Amino acid sequence: MPTDDNPLLSPSSLPYGLPDYGIIKPEHYLPAFRAAFDEHSREIANITRDRSMPTFENTLVPLEESGRLLGDIARTFYTVSSADATTEVQQIEEQLAPLMSAHQDSIQLNSELFWRIKTIHDQLDELDLSPEQRYLVERHYTEMSHAGAGLDDQSKARLTDLNQRLSTLTTQFEKNLLADTNDLAVVFDDPADLDGLAEGELSAASQAASDRGLEGKWVVTLTLFTGHPYLSSLTRRASRERLLAASRSRGSRGNEHDNRETLREIVRLRAERAALLGYESHAAYVTSDETAGSPAAVHDLLRRLAVPAARNARREQEKLQAIIDAEADPFPLEAHDWAFYTEKVRAAEYDLDRAALRPWFEAEQVLRDGVFRAATQLYGITFTERTDLAGYHPDNRIFEVRNADGSPLGLYLLDLYTRDTKRGGAWMNSIVLQSRLRGTAPVVVNNLNVPKPAPGRPTLLTLDEVTTLFHEFGHALHGLFATVTYPHFAGTNVFRDFVEFPSQVNEMWIYWPEILASYARHIDTGEPLPAEVVEKLHASEAFNQGFATSEYLAAAWLDQAWHSLSVEEATADIDVNEFEASALADIGLDNPVVPTRYSSTYFAHVFSGGYSAGYYSYIWSEVLDADTVEWFRENGGLRRENGDRFRERLLGVGGSKDPLEAYRDFRGRDAEIQPLLERRGLSD
Repeated sequence: MPTDDNPLLSPSSLPYGLPDYGIIKPEHYLPAFRAAFDEHSREIANITRDRSMPTFENTLVPLEESGRLLGDIARTFYTVSSADATTEVQQIEEQLAPLMSAHQDSIQLNSELFWRIKTIHDQLDELDLSPEQRYLVERHYTEMSHAGAGLDDQSKARLTDLNQRLSTLTTQFEKNLLADTNDLAVVFDDPADLDGLAEGELSAASQAASDRGLEGKWVVTLTLFTGHPYLSSLTRRASRERLLAASRSRGSRGNEHDNRETLREIVRLRAERAALLGYESHAAYVTSDETAGSPAAVHDLLRRLAVPAARNARREQEKLQAIIDAEADPFPLEAHDWAFYTEKVRAAEYDLDRAALRPWFEAEQVLRDGVFRAATQLYGITFTERTDLAGYHPDNRIFEVRNADGSPLGLYLLDLYTRDTKRGGAWMNSIVLQSRLRGTAPVVVNNLNVPKPAPGRPTLLTLDEVTTLFHEFGHALHGLFATVTYPHFAGTNVFRDFVEFPSQVNEMWIYWPEILASYARHIDTGEPLPAEVVEKLHASEAFNQGFATSEYLAAAWLDQAWHSLSVEEATADIDVNEFEASALADIGLDNPVVPTRYSSTYFAHVFSGGYSAGYYSYIWSEVLDADTVEWFRENGGLRRENGDRFRERLLGVGGSKDPLEAYRDFRGRDAEIQPLLERRGLSD
């Protein structure tokens, strides 16, 4: 294809540089990537050909200017490949993965570029640099060293081979998972099998069946994690069992989508790469450049929390079994029963039926009168829907975001609904990065996987989905607010075990009285959520935390177990099921009725996402989050002064400052763990 006809190779004419997805076709991507690879390589060559001594201005500035076209194309494409991965897009991604890996290595392992950066780094104390400039030098030097820029040529060649193969394998893992998740969607012939679901949920199941050409049937699609929201409502035990069994079998059925050998090879190659770079394990390699610093620090936290979490889960299990034993036909509690009987206990102890709350959580109300309103009150920003702009899918909604003084801030896209071409889970990503150097403003997108009801029916969210929307919007705020000069620091480009912190903090506004009263209004009557229900929600906040903490910690420990293997250990013939069982027994989280939140064969975070040896990040960040919530409460909560401080000292710095230093600047001290222990019911 002639590059002159490729819209990806020309700047977008749309506001904020939003890609013109309406004219971009799949066949445009690979030629555009190849052209961008060549341009980026020329830009780096221009830096390294400079015969003058390295300076910040002749090395770091052009380095930050370089790769702009490639970054724009990559963010445009990967937004689509994660949220609307048609067969054609998946094939492009498979071809692209090794090409992208090889190109990244050609930059990160470039000896001449590394020499220039090292030379500047060695004389940092003698240079008159701003704090952001100094930190930029430090990060580029550290990241290139971490990537292997100091290795000899033979080792670099092997490292490049490993990285390319790993990029192919992780892409294959995600492709297998998406296909198997779609194949395993549970088909029900009789609506009686779905007794307990609300009208909107039945409508979504009927619509999902219709979309697959299964008229007159009902299809329940699977979520990314092990469980499913419907397990708390389905009255028929056989239906619950079918749903959970389907979820837990993904990627391990011995078919063409089986992920076991793929993940074993990923583990082997990651261990080999870590050894090549001088580390005992992949976990040691990853954590060495995170706030945790080492696997030992991570393991210490996980073990410290696992004991009380498992103890609390056993207590919860006893309560559930007691209810079952009192029924006419008692049976031993199993994993697919937990959520259903948990709601019975919740109803008995707190007189609270969370499934019945959905009419108060209509999606549009939650978005505008909850998520947006909290942000407006806290930060002064406003949101205007831009129906004149279109995203990459008809379900995209686009909002222009402005500061309190009316100045433009950026664009926010929301992609709410699940579909067969969208990967599971929920996430935020940047489409355009903010940078003073480049004169660009941020464009960010939130993706969720809410079942889409039939046309004309309202979208009613579960409380968990409300939490997810607030959480992901916290990431979006981080991406919108980060105001930096250099694109290397833009948006959420921070340490992996810090990135979840801002999003978790944003969840606090879900129950904040004035915000809850604004968005939690009955879809039919407009009445606010009754005060007594709100009180019960507060009273039950620590309820079932033994289960919730245990299933999360189990997954975090599996991630650590796989990635703490040495090369020799990873090369052994590992049985995936036996490995999981042994790892969970080691930390005392092997309770069969509390399955791990993700089993290895569908653990996308670590085998196809960016969380390998880093899934601990959620609980690690939650220490900061819980401590920050205490600060907000101590200082009056939802006040502009508080929002301005949080924005200026934490969200606004992006990655341009050591995150723990930024936290100390905001909080006045290091975070304390006690608020987290109390929140999760783990305190002595």
